[in-house]
Amino acid sequence: MSFSHDESSEFPPTGNTKLESFLFTCELSSKVPFYIFQGDEEEDLEHFLELRTVCLGEGAKEESNVVEVTAMNHQGKTTSVPIANLHVKCLPMVSLGEFELKAPVTIRLKAGTGPVSVSGLHLIASQAEDSDLSEEEEEEDDDEAEEEELPSVKPAKKKKNQ
Repeated sequence: MSFSHDESSEFPPTGNTKLESFLFTCELSSKVPFYIFQGDEEEDLEHFLELRTVCLGEGAKEESNVVEVTAMNHQGKTTSVPIANLHVKCLPMVSLGEFELKAPVTIRLKAGTGPVSVSGLHLIASQAEDSDLSEEEEEEDDDEAEEEELPSVKPAKKKKNQ
């Protein structure tokens, strides 16, 4: 799934950008207690993680499972924040809406043994080209512009007094 994004917001970047989205999921447990989300290190691409849901998997014990994310804040400092405290009996799933984080992001099972499934979207923002028109379409636009030009206006002739 991919789409173009031209709205201005802080996440994803402002301006004329192309935004592609891919399904993201990871499972946390006592065997695999964390996941590090990183994007490719290409200069013109920015990677974002849009978390949508956190839910307990099959076989989860009756205990609290706390999930936290670690990412950079608006000041460029790394900070950790708990995003879900799940329990089989009272809260097996949390919907986060569109919780966007810029890579790198660490998702950690801070407490509990899981399994906990985290899902969302991997967003890749890149600079869109200035024009998506093909050469033929550009030539057609130029021809139409020439046809629309008005003929030059000649000044009116003055009448001589009789």
